[in-house]
Amino acid sequence: MSVDLSAAQDVDMSTSSLSADQQRELAKGLTTFLSQYSRVSDSYIIEFFTEDLWHTLPSSWQPVLQDLSYPQIADLLLDAKHGDRRYPSVWPLSLLAFRATAHALAFPRDCRRERGRAAGSAKPEEFVENQSQSSLLGHIFRRHVKPKKQHEIRKLGMLVKQLCDRTDCSRVVDVGSGQGHLTRFLSFGLRLSVTAIEADHTLVAVASKFDGQLLRALEKEKQKQKCSSLGPASQPSPRHVAGWVNPKAPWEAFIEQLRTAECQLTEGPPTPSGPSKKRLRGSAHEDRSDEVQTSSSGSTDTLSQDFDLTTRPRQSEEDSSDTCCSCAQEGVRPEETTQRGCPDFVLTGLHACGDLSATLLRHFVNCPHVRGITSVACCYMKITTRENPTPPGLVERPAPPTPDQESLPSEFGYPMSAWVRGLPGHRLSYKAREGACHAVEDYVRRLREESELLRTHCYRAMLETFIRDTRPDLRRAGIQTIKKAHLLPFTEYARLGLARVGLPPGLPLDPERVEAMLKQQVRVVVYFSLALLLAPVVETLVLLDRMIYLQENGVDSQLVPLFDPNLSPRNFVLVALKARGQGRGQVELQ
Repeated sequence: MSVDLSAAQDVDMSTSSLSADQQRELAKGLTTFLSQYSRVSDSYIIEFFTEDLWHTLPSSWQPVLQDLSYPQIADLLLDAKHGDRRYPSVWPLSLLAFRATAHALAFPRDCRRERGRAAGSAKPEEFVENQSQSSLLGHIFRRHVKPKKQHEIRKLGMLVKQLCDRTDCSRVVDVGSGQGHLTRFLSFGLRLSVTAIEADHTLVAVASKFDGQLLRALEKEKQKQKCSSLGPASQPSPRHVAGWVNPKAPWEAFIEQLRTAECQLTEGPPTPSGPSKKRLRGSAHEDRSDEVQTSSSGSTDTLSQDFDLTTRPRQSEEDSSDTCCSCAQEGVRPEETTQRGCPDFVLTGLHACGDLSATLLRHFVNCPHVRGITSVACCYMKITTRENPTPPGLVERPAPPTPDQESLPSEFGYPMSAWVRGLPGHRLSYKAREGACHAVEDYVRRLREESELLRTHCYRAMLETFIRDTRPDLRRAGIQTIKKAHLLPFTEYARLGLARVGLPPGLPLDPERVEAMLKQQVRVVVYFSLALLLAPVVETLVLLDRMIYLQENGVDSQLVPLFDPNLSPRNFVLVALKARGQGRGQVELQ
């Protein structure tokens, strides 16, 4: 089924022109390139000295890279858009080809709409007047929300609203909802019926508390204006559910989880809110009509200039008019309900961690009730693979597995598609996937500013040598962040770090050896930059694999660089629509 998600003129839709064959060819190119340079992407920078990483580089690369200044590293290696490249020496063709190929294979990360930022500013135009408050988001949605999240919930919320309009859905399920910032914007700002699922009970309580604060602020404004039409009386509050989405469970279990939780919320009291640390300050929402404004100017623009979602999926079966009790209360239209007790909905996940994004995509493909999805991924290192089914940081199921769960076939977070799974060299190590989570734009800024923060990688690599001198079995020990490490002399940094791994803080350090390693700081930064150059390439392969998976299951999709990467490094959203009833099965919920 073809769904037109083409962009308007001012938005770069990075995958809109790729056919299915081109996607497969790109995947082949990505796996070939990454397997060739896996030594770089798989390396740990803290082992720069212990593994002599510098001398693992091609011998022709070493002399031209070791004398680069920090700004030159940014301009000549990492910045694909830098036009005036002036090389201090002649670079070998293999190095030039490495850089050019890495940039060519990675999906473009810039959202063209954000390129008109103020000169020297690392933030979008919406933060020019106030660096902590978006001028495009109403103040009622900015409370408790950092600038990065303000930017994300506004843009993703508008896109979700468009998908709801094009699929005739008014219902959204937000998975991994955290403190409910996106949920509140979708519900109170865009007037959608939203169910939010979050595994952390504490965050669910916080989200419920913040909902209460917003409602009280609206009620105060209603009384202040003495306007009976003001307030959310006609719009139910979002439903916050404390629940863990099991990646091993089928989509039927996910639907049953939603139905059970919503019935409990309908029949019983709402999720209790936690104690408020601050009293609600009295500023009320400005110039509110019967709809909550989404921007300080009162605009409810749904990014129509950004996305053209003009083609609606075809209906594949007769609609059912049966609705559950919560649907009637929410005002869900009868045509949205495809099975008794389960209306159609759009699925969204803002930075759904690890396998959660893959799980939501599988539910979208298989479940006939999910009409659209917007998937923003993060934490690629927590994705399960056949080689590493239990990566560090993996969220385990909270209860012992049932026999039914144990009998389910294992489905890993990567690769998802049969095509990528069949390519030689498709494997991605934990370190390669962890590197794909790094913020390239932020590191480029540090290089151009010649920031003192750049010395921290060298410090940690130096400390690793002294740790292994004393404890050869203690490899890559977790030290955690040492506050303002870049401002400390190495001896003080080492004293603090050694104590954190249980070694004597006064361990003797050879001054000449320390000095010799400090002189190699530029080499450490260069090597880290080479690995960072591969990070967008790894991310491209992971996300392309998901697009091919959708295509293999009859669903077209697009990958949109929705957020400004300077503010939100994981800025891609995978967008897909599906015809009513399209899926691999049906379920009758009692």
